[in-house]
Amino acid sequence: MAKKPAQQSNLIASNKKAGRDYEILSRHECGIELKGTEVKSIREGRVNISDAFARVEKGQLFLYGCDVQPWETAGKWFQHEAKRPRRLLMHKREILKLEIQMAQRGFALPLLRLYWKNGKVKAELGTGRGKTHRDQRYDLKAKAEMMEVRREVTRFNKGFR
Repeated sequence: MAKKPAQQSNLIASNKKAGRDYEILSRHECGIELKGTEVKSIREGRVNISDAFARVEKGQLFLYGCDVQPWETAGKWFQHEAKRPRRLLMHKREILKLEIQMAQRGFALPLLRLYWKNGKVKAELGTGRGKTHRDQRYDLKAKAEMMEVRREVTRFNKGFR
């Protein structure tokens, strides 16, 4: 049985594009190393994770493509870069397992969502295999069929009341 998602009030951003482009096989929670101005920008909701992914380099896990907009009231000296690589915090064993999985062809680590947990920003990564265009069409067709079945069932149930 799948875990319940975090409450919507704790959710910062979610990546719906990752669910469309990847078949998510497993999910991993990790911390993220941020600067002070980045945390303030995230609190304001000025983050975009639609193109974010992780990569294992030299035994460490880094997040690329996560766009945290600069905090407006910070001076030039304290400001952060919007799309800088950010280090993700996981146990060494977990990073090694991910590195072994990523060595296989066709696997990726897309960022699925950012959320608050105990006052800290957490990231949820998914181990995913890329979907082909054919797989995406099949998923859309199955989703449309399920919607049609639900519509018929509700129509059928209303007739017996």
